Amino acid sequence: MSSTTVAPILGQGVGYGVVIGIGAFFTALMAFISWAQNRYTRYSTKTSEEFNTASRSIKPGLIACGVVSAWTWAATLLQSATVAYEYGISGPFWYAAGATVQIFMFSVLAVKVKQNAPMCHTFLEIVYKRYGAVTHCVFICFALATNILVASQLLLGGSAVVTALTGMNVYAAVFLIPTGVCAYVVLGGLRATFLCDYSHTLIVMIIILYFMFNVYTKNPLIGSTDAMVDLLHRASELRPVAGNTDGSYLTMKSNGGLIFAVIQLCSGMGTVFLDQGYWQRAIASRPKTAVQGYILGGFAWFAIPFGFATTLGLAAVALTDNPAYPTYPNKMTASQISSGLSAAFGAAALLGKSGSIALLITLFMAVTSSSSSELIAVSSILTFDIYKTYVKPRATPKELIFVSHVMICFFGLVMAAFASIWNAVGVDLGWLFLVMGLIIGGAVFPAAFTLCWAGQTKFGAIAGCIVGLAAGLIAWLVQAQREYGELSVASTGGSYPTLAGNMAAVLTGLIVSFGISIIKPDHFDFTITRTINAASPVATPNSEPSEEDEEAREKDAKEQESGAHELPTEIAEDKEMMEDAEVIRNPRSLQRTFMFALILSCVLSFTMDFIIPMPMFFTHYIFSKGFFEGWVVISFLWVFFALFTCGILPIVETWQFWKLLYREIFAMGRKATT
Repeated sequence: MSSTTVAPILGQGVGYGVVIGIGAFFTALMAFISWAQNRYTRYSTKTSEEFNTASRSIKPGLIACGVVSAWTWAATLLQSATVAYEYGISGPFWYAAGATVQIFMFSVLAVKVKQNAPMCHTFLEIVYKRYGAVTHCVFICFALATNILVASQLLLGGSAVVTALTGMNVYAAVFLIPTGVCAYVVLGGLRATFLCDYSHTLIVMIIILYFMFNVYTKNPLIGSTDAMVDLLHRASELRPVAGNTDGSYLTMKSNGGLIFAVIQLCSGMGTVFLDQGYWQRAIASRPKTAVQGYILGGFAWFAIPFGFATTLGLAAVALTDNPAYPTYPNKMTASQISSGLSAAFGAAALLGKSGSIALLITLFMAVTSSSSSELIAVSSILTFDIYKTYVKPRATPKELIFVSHVMICFFGLVMAAFASIWNAVGVDLGWLFLVMGLIIGGAVFPAAFTLCWAGQTKFGAIAGCIVGLAAGLIAWLVQAQREYGELSVASTGGSYPTLAGNMAAVLTGLIVSFGISIIKPDHFDFTITRTINAASPVATPNSEPSEEDEEAREKDAKEQESGAHELPTEIAEDKEMMEDAEVIRNPRSLQRTFMFALILSCVLSFTMDFIIPMPMFFTHYIFSKGFFEGWVVISFLWVFFALFTCGILPIVETWQFWKLLYREIFAMGRKATT
């Protein structure tokens, strides 16, 4: 066996079974849920509003779960373990902290969506209403680039691990993984993604806890925090980390970790602020609870890379020199590390086939739940911002539903095709993850200003995007050439070139947009954007029904003819819709919520990225056994908190609904038997 080849631990049948079997199961489950939803609730998946916005009725627990799911990519699991393998204990923290800030900050935009464009379907509709077609097209390009890069990353990382563990053909994995996802998203729309987010995230967190308890309590190769510390000290002696205090894996003083944190911060801003999936969750939330959903989601998501990588990433470091490690007696190659295989090899070393199967299922759940978010997000952009805006402005709801279905399937093929291209040209998950931010970063602040600052001008928004992109590309390539003397996949994927490109893109976009706009600021009146889709029936429950309500009218007529009563679940849903409509009619009522989101997000971000890590960085502290044990205990508690937020809270919030639904089904069943 060569140093670069590792025999698959599982058979190909396991890979195909997981990819096809689990996908088919969730497709069947979603078919049943969609039928029950259409039968027993006010929300029909056959209407465009429900399909693309979940009727703007989602409560904070499920919003939090959706945020966690959308932000839990293949990279969340694989890249967080990779930076733990490369930089030690600082890697998991910086991965989590560097990407939680964006979720906290997005809570501010979530409030602004409800204030300034409560009935929009996409954030690009706001751009079109405010700036017109040219700016709209520029932002469409950046938004679609974001979704393509994110979606192809999901498949690139997921297929690499599936292939490494099972030997399954990598291109078969790339095309089969999104197939089941496309099927259940077409069946259930945005609400389907939320429900699958719930189930997938719950499974991911349970398996993470399985790994954590095994590694730190009973595994014969490690089994305790003290043993992990001893093994990491030994690894530091054999393979010291450049830029870490004494080469230790047990210190937050890591130059490489800090560089990664800045890259993560810049890249994550683009992938949150420009990904329609996050805007769609804000649009789908109830007005007064959007902030809670994003704050809870940010806290809960932090636990996943933090707990997962502090376990499997460090375990991979600790066991690299153990005969149980798949690459033994060789070290992992740079390609294997960059492909995100440290977690896979760590799981295989710890638990053999059972560990590999558990990781395979975890990764599949993360990839498919994130993919569902990307599919419905891109479908909404292609349907509302291209088809309805430029092709057929007077498209009927039935036509919009049809186009949405087609675009979901179309983008499923596109994301698989791009992942195949990246794989064929030798671009792996690590390279794409580090480079992505410099491509899209220029549009971050222009997008945020569009909704939050009345002074940004049309030219400022366009210039910020384009000049930011140019600055990011130039800084990236110049630094790669200067540092390595060549331009190649290896050189352009280096830490300093990608750091330079990411920072240049984001900061240039900010400076150019703000600088141009401040010279002669606009005085935009956001009451204009509040008219977007103002005639939507969801906005005014008591208004005249539209064409989109044909099915609901027919259902009501049949109930009246048969003497049936209005379902209790529908009465409760109508009450919530009326409460939300009152908030929408009075946007100033959300001003206090906006200030709360702004202050809280700033305080939490400063705490996460400065107050907690920097004292340990500047003091060059190396973790003692007692401190590391406390660190691990915190990771356990955080994962349990995330499990409660994403697993228990959504059920508690909807308990009254489920009780009413049970009574109604039971009553109907009893009536049918008599």
